[in-house]
Amino acid sequence: MRATSRLLLAEDAEPPSPQDLETLTLRLRGYMMLAIPVVESAALTWPEDDVPRACALACIGEARMRLRLEPGRNLPAGIRHAQRLARSVNALCDHYQTVGGEHR
Repeated sequence: MRATSRLLLAEDAEPPSPQDLETLTLRLRGYMMLAIPVVESAALTWPEDDVPRACALACIGEARMRLRLEPGRNLPAGIRHAQRLARSVNALCDHYQTVGGEHR
């Protein structure tokens, strides 16, 4: 998951072709759809007033919102959309580690 995110977020990342961008976007969306319920399940085991739980649940809310968004109509807008998805994937991985999961 993180390796895919790095393809878009690394400082030296090359802009993907339109075909590669479509593949990356679909892959990131799939990762998010898999990670959201796992992170949510782990977060809900924490006490309601715990900060890691609140942060993880906020991240999940943002990730769900990003899943509802459509990519832009041109390549730069599509890349920005995919980068946002990649940041959500990284955040979900971070929260999974924080609330009791293992490193992905």
